[in-house]
Amino acid sequence: MALMRFDPFRELDRLADQAMVGARTARTMPMEAMRRGDQFIVALDLPGVAPEDVDVTVERNVVEVTARRRPLRQEGDEVIIDERPQGEFRRQLFLGDNLDPNNLSAEFDHGVLVLTIPVSEASKPRRVQVSEGHQEHQVIEAGSASEQDADSAASQDAGSASQQEAVSGSQQATNA
Repeated sequence: MALMRFDPFRELDRLADQAMVGARTARTMPMEAMRRGDQFIVALDLPGVAPEDVDVTVERNVVEVTARRRPLRQEGDEVIIDERPQGEFRRQLFLGDNLDPNNLSAEFDHGVLVLTIPVSEASKPRRVQVSEGHQEHQVIEAGSASEQDADSAASQDAGSASQQEAVSGSQQATNA
């Protein structure tokens, strides 16, 4: 009684796929990403990969995950079917400016790599204190500093002259 049935056309299809795409290289590293409160959680499926064969590196805003899957076969084994992806494969994640890659953490459990990336403090919502405005608002006109100084001196002179006219005008009204 045979454990497997041999299908020559299936084997031909597998060899064609392997030649065109490379069946021994991982095509994807399935991922799930979500936001949970003030952090982003990214889960990557890495079945059959040992924790020591997983590398996570961060450079600026790029996280790169590298994993190596080694074949189970040993010297002298007769391989009947080998469809499992093997070798080294990578995935890059580009983080937004609102995330803090310096505090990224990684945990590997049961073939799932979980990355936890906190939201940066600058990107978190914060309450802004609103103060009561008792101060007078000043209008500042654009111009060079020397023009502003000259305008300020001229307005002070004009203000002094109008105050003197108002005082002299009121004195004239009382004298008459």
